[in-house]
Amino acid sequence: MHSNWRDCKAWIDYGTPLNTTSNEACKLFDASVTQYVGWYDDDGVGGLAKSLEDTIAADSTFVMGHVIRNGLDLLGTGTTVRLNPTLATNIDTMMDVCHKEKNLSDRERKHVNAVKLWSDGELVKACHVWEDILMNDPYDILALKFAHDTYFFLGYSIQMKDSLGRVFPQWSRERPLYGYLHGMYAFGLEESNLYPQAEIIARKGLEMNPRDAWSTHSVAHVLEMMGRQDEGIAFMSATERDWSTCGMLSCHNYWHWALHLIEKGDLEGAKGIFDGHVFQRASTSGTPLDFVDACSLLMRMEMEGAKLEGRWQDCYDVIRPHLEDHVLAFNDNHILLACLGAQNAAAVTQMMTSLQDWIADNKGDQVNVTREVGLAICEAFVAYHEGQFDRAVDILFPVRYKVWKIGGSHAQRDLYNQFLIHAALKSSNKQHHALARFLLLERKSNKPNSPLTDRLMERTLTLHAL
Repeated sequence: MHSNWRDCKAWIDYGTPLNTTSNEACKLFDASVTQYVGWYDDDGVGGLAKSLEDTIAADSTFVMGHVIRNGLDLLGTGTTVRLNPTLATNIDTMMDVCHKEKNLSDRERKHVNAVKLWSDGELVKACHVWEDILMNDPYDILALKFAHDTYFFLGYSIQMKDSLGRVFPQWSRERPLYGYLHGMYAFGLEESNLYPQAEIIARKGLEMNPRDAWSTHSVAHVLEMMGRQDEGIAFMSATERDWSTCGMLSCHNYWHWALHLIEKGDLEGAKGIFDGHVFQRASTSGTPLDFVDACSLLMRMEMEGAKLEGRWQDCYDVIRPHLEDHVLAFNDNHILLACLGAQNAAAVTQMMTSLQDWIADNKGDQVNVTREVGLAICEAFVAYHEGQFDRAVDILFPVRYKVWKIGGSHAQRDLYNQFLIHAALKSSNKQHHALARFLLLERKSNKPNSPLTDRLMERTLTLHAL
């Protein structure tokens, strides 16, 4: 094990001692935390997945080893204890180890409780526990990162910002992983519409670590939301060599690059990013973050009139095993898009039936979100695909101010704004045409420098003369 990873004494000196006497377990835990926070795989430890397993192999009674492995399995949103017997067993093992260990700190027991709550579908309660940890241990970056990512899934942008804002001033440059806090904090600032502050913080993060893919992501996000497409394209091109090897986030950064190109109307360039990077990653990783990006890009390009030549079928082949997962409402929306895009009526029926059964038979935060808004989005997508554009508008418009509850970022949820505009434009209801114009004016006021908005406004004038 590399000597730079922190051993038992180093964790004590850091202020967050661990319940193991195995230096190997401590170092592997450090390697796992570092890779997770930095969104990359370290070949020296065989990558994140291997370091997680090796941590527990080094000491099977190491509670925090179980916490990080189970927590990341859950936060990957690709499985649940309902679907995965191995994960369910791992959660039970974590609880059993926790009960047997007499010398656990209150902080470690709270970590176990938070992961268990997440596994039960209680994401909000899990965040409360992690924040409680941070009140007493502001340097516990695993609690900070787990809460940060879960807030993202919940659409809690203010909490994402404030969680970092509470601990960031207490950190110093000398603390391990300090630089990575910049990208996390910048993202919370950006999602709270504090764009200038977000850009400053993110660029400071890149000064400290040019390979920080999360800081790169935050800058790209800011440039996109501010309508600075040319800067965004130039920035991504100039920094690609630094973040393109960070597999866990590089796909999403390429996704942002493609969004800049779509805004500019460069659909061929966007398809090149899709083929060469986004779908390539999604098809090999099979993880939700990657395949929802692929589906999102295809839907945006399709609405812009791009010829997609079988790409929907390719996406469907990737997402097919996840039709009945129902982990996040956000994921379900995008999985359904692939079913619709591939013209697979049987898959659409299967998924919609499964979704309704899941709502009826389960409980938890995501069940509530799906019942309140996620199912309506899916129904609107189906109506649109069937040519019932007026019905799509009537379903989606009443819940448009609740869409944030499905999670994701402003940029990701902009898909729903664009979809509603396109549905209103295509509707046979003249009142919907007026709605389309109003939504475009709203979009113009929020993002004055958007070429995509300008193109849609021109299309509105062509289709429906004032």
